Amino acid sequence: MIETAPDPNNREISREEVKARLVSFASEIGFDSCRVAACGSAPHAKAFRNWLDEGGHGEMTYMKRGEEKRCDPQEVLPDAKSIIIFALNYFQGSAVNRTAATVKTGRIARYAWGDDYHDLIESKLDKIDQFLREFGGRQKCYVDTGPILERDHAAEAGIGWHGKSTMLIDERLGTWFFLAEVLTTLELSPDVATADRCGTCKRCIKACPTGAITSPHRLDARRCISYLTIELKGSIPLELRPLIGNRIFGCDDCLDACPWNRFAQVSREAAFSARSATVGMPLRDYLSLSDEQFRALFRNSPIKRIKRRGFLRNVCVALGNIGDSSDLALLERAAADSEQLIAEHAKWAIGQIRSRQAISPSNSAPRRSSHSGTAIN
Repeated sequence: MIETAPDPNNREISREEVKARLVSFASEIGFDSCRVAACGSAPHAKAFRNWLDEGGHGEMTYMKRGEEKRCDPQEVLPDAKSIIIFALNYFQGSAVNRTAATVKTGRIARYAWGDDYHDLIESKLDKIDQFLREFGGRQKCYVDTGPILERDHAAEAGIGWHGKSTMLIDERLGTWFFLAEVLTTLELSPDVATADRCGTCKRCIKACPTGAITSPHRLDARRCISYLTIELKGSIPLELRPLIGNRIFGCDDCLDACPWNRFAQVSREAAFSARSATVGMPLRDYLSLSDEQFRALFRNSPIKRIKRRGFLRNVCVALGNIGDSSDLALLERAAADSEQLIAEHAKWAIGQIRSRQAISPSNSAPRRSSHSGTAIN
């Protein structure tokens, strides 16, 4: 067991002191939490493998490809002794609606209201990596993109506990935080796990619009709106489209329902502040975006990852659910888009709106003849 590490000032210091300095440095550069777990197999590796075998990951084939590494961090960084987990609060409170109440808008998950968290956190992890190198450590750093079951290790480190929604919950931050991890060859003192404090609460399960949380701690990604609007690259299943409502990028319903979020504080990170493009922009305005305009509007935003074809697909579904006759002209234009994915969903939306028009009270009421006063059927 390594009890000491070389200090930049050429003296030996304990692993406890290295960790204390690390925690202080992490806070200094903006992280809200920094905790450590021993680098061992993921506690839920077996459950993860079963989930993959059942197809719960849908089309996220990268999870299957990285199965071995996700289950055993030693496959990622041989000789790794510790996993350092960082949490960064992104909560921005309630959205400021910049449009009239009569304007139809789409709902975007809070984490995507501002700048792309990948870029911001990666820059912080570069600093952490350099800091640990001074003590002789070799590191692998990841922000949501590496083959690591990060919530497993975060729970082991005491960042939070596994909620029934499968999201991690922290008593200070609620559910509104990003996770990042650093595997290191340094042996740091591990922290203690936090007890599960969900009790009998099942609000997150009841809140899911599509029933994707099939049981406590069990998620079928193929029904999850975040998966359907972000990870799924093709057509959204017909039976699930009406359940998506006006959500056009991700879904916060299970997070919004969590009682622990009443303690959440607004993030100190200004980069996560809402943009006009993500809060309050009329749904129909998105349909006019060219590929170049889409990239410009969502530059440095997480939304850029699904590209125009995926985003406008989602917009068409939302308009199919809440749109009206005033949206038909732009939807007709979208139905002729050269991108077939957009065209298909625009045609579906048109059909939904016209179906609602056909059964609306104004159209279904008997019409009377101006001559005889008798009803015309």
